[in-house]
Amino acid sequence: MGQKINPLGFRLGTTQSHDSIWFAQPTKYSENIQEDKKIRDWIKNYIQKNRRISSGVEGIGEIKIQKRIDLIQTNMHKKLNCVNRKLNIAIVKVTNAYKHPNILAEFIAGQLKNRVSFRKAMKKAIELTEQAGTKGVQVQIAGRIDGKEIARVEWIREGRVPLQTIRAKIEYCCYTVRTIYGVLGIKVWIFSK
Repeated sequence: MGQKINPLGFRLGTTQSHDSIWFAQPTKYSENIQEDKKIRDWIKNYIQKNRRISSGVEGIGEIKIQKRIDLIQTNMHKKLNCVNRKLNIAIVKVTNAYKHPNILAEFIAGQLKNRVSFRKAMKKAIELTEQAGTKGVQVQIAGRIDGKEIARVEWIREGRVPLQTIRAKIEYCCYTVRTIYGVLGIKVWIFSK
């Protein structure tokens, strides 16, 4: 079996950039990484709690944070005890939602939690991604699919997904979902250009 590498880390510096941009001394580096993770987890939890679902078919919530940016910053400052540091939070509206692997993985996870067949959920996700105008998409689900005794891996690819080409702009997401049968892992690769 070959060695696997994260597609985002493989392409750092060519087509991908870092998620966090900051500099720290070697003694404070681990503290800053932990603080970065706390900030990301806090924002995800805040959005999950305050999400409003616009339509039942898509399962994607509309997030209105225009008046709550000050509230987010003050709550986060209290939670992280970083009063002397200034945090800049930029909220960007996604125009074509199904071009992003995180949103696609959340869609598949929602379908699996509602006990939709995994093949039907994967095909629907691929169809939505193709309508968004991508060149290729690959979806993989691993675990006790449909409650079977033995865990297995199922995947579907549509279009081109050149994982070996470093210049290819591939977006990747790894997402875990808890179902009544156990934990399932969802991986999504999207080739945009």
